[in-house]
Amino acid sequence: MKWISHIAIAGAVCAVVNPAAVPAAVLGSTAPDWFEWLLRAAHRRVNHRGLTHYLAYWVAGMLAAHFIVDWRDVFFWFCAGGAIHWMCDALTSSGAPLGPWSQKRVHLFGGRVRTGGASEYTVTLCVLAVCGFIVYTQRATHGANYIPFFPDWAGHYQAGRADAKEWRENRFKFF
Repeated sequence: MKWISHIAIAGAVCAVVNPAAVPAAVLGSTAPDWFEWLLRAAHRRVNHRGLTHYLAYWVAGMLAAHFIVDWRDVFFWFCAGGAIHWMCDALTSSGAPLGPWSQKRVHLFGGRVRTGGASEYTVTLCVLAVCGFIVYTQRATHGANYIPFFPDWAGHYQAGRADAKEWRENRFKFF
């Protein structure tokens, strides 16, 4: 998949669970590819979707972040972004490897998604729509909780947290 799809999917999934960690997830969603560039710059021979794309490493990083590291959210969501990158790549015809113990690649849903094709953008839009719906409905059911997406400017105005000028300027802004 292309970077824009990796970024959109990781950001959307993270926004449902922890909106504050979206930057870490987005950075992690592209990390397997730019880790390859860094290793090549260090004159290491790395195949695409090889060492940096092992799902086992990203899951191990998530577990380490959850149980060991102090900066849990940042490191956890960075590794979760890498795992989401793996899942996106596993949808494609070339698949993605599970770990260093196996030379086979995993193909989710038969690997029918073509990079840059309509199926890639359809999957991305479907994930964005589902995550957007979840975030929107969570806002509606938990109105008192702050969700940085879909702000309720009319509610802020009625509660006195925003003046009329601020409400008029922001009432049609959704992000």
